[in-house]
Amino acid sequence: MTEHALDVGLADFQQHVLDESKQRPVLVDFWAPWCGPCKSLKPILEKLAAEYGGKFLLAKVNSDDNQELAARYGVRGIPSVKAFLDGEPVDEFSGALPEAEVRAFLDRLVPGPADELRAQAAELRRAGDSSAALQMLADASKINPEHVGVRLDAAEIMLDLGESDEARRLMAGVPDDADPRVPQLKARLQFMGAAGEDEAALAARVAADENDLAARLKLANLLVAAGQYEAGMDQLLEIVRRDRSFGDDIGRKTLLSVFDLLGGGELLSRYRRMLASILY
Repeated sequence: MTEHALDVGLADFQQHVLDESKQRPVLVDFWAPWCGPCKSLKPILEKLAAEYGGKFLLAKVNSDDNQELAARYGVRGIPSVKAFLDGEPVDEFSGALPEAEVRAFLDRLVPGPADELRAQAAELRRAGDSSAALQMLADASKINPEHVGVRLDAAEIMLDLGESDEARRLMAGVPDDADPRVPQLKARLQFMGAAGEDEAALAARVAADENDLAARLKLANLLVAAGQYEAGMDQLLEIVRRDRSFGDDIGRKTLLSVFDLLGGGELLSRYRRMLASILY
């Protein structure tokens, strides 16, 4: 037993799990001496309990000696880990997961050391010190390389600095549904690719030939990249209106990327209605 991990049984389950979980998360590890995977998982849980420094309590329950508890909480196989908050089980996993997955499970319950560094990086960023914020995020990534929030925070800063290649590297492999910011950041990356085009020359091409959809598309991307969302979306709507087949429906697809970038609000709603009126 340690300060942050202890053996628990039926007699003290109320005190160390149910009551304690009203103060902080409690992770209950149902195990047995004969269970091989339990022996693999146990040192991982104990290591993380020590690393998190009391932000959660690890309660180890020998399911052979405490069959009533195992039955009460529906333990059908071991190892079985159940997280308790406010006296109730709120999450669980079964089997000997690797450390990265256990850490991710914990991070849904309690901020870890990487989250603390991430919060400090956010303060530095708000203060305008992007360099220090990036260093803090790098330190957080060393603690938890799989922390999606840390990677996306760093990608946002890189995009603000115009470092699109580094932002793209940081976002590589991050699923769209991992964080609400992912589609927005990918959209920013897409439109940053328009940098270097000549807006006046593109506008002149469109004025000279309204059906020059390639010029319209480049102009739209350039306008959106510059934050001129309405002007850019107007060009994209015109592409959709003139030729849905152009570039494999690139006008509509690009417009959807702008919608991702906007995220919400009246402007997004208005242009969604305008797109729908053209399509339907």
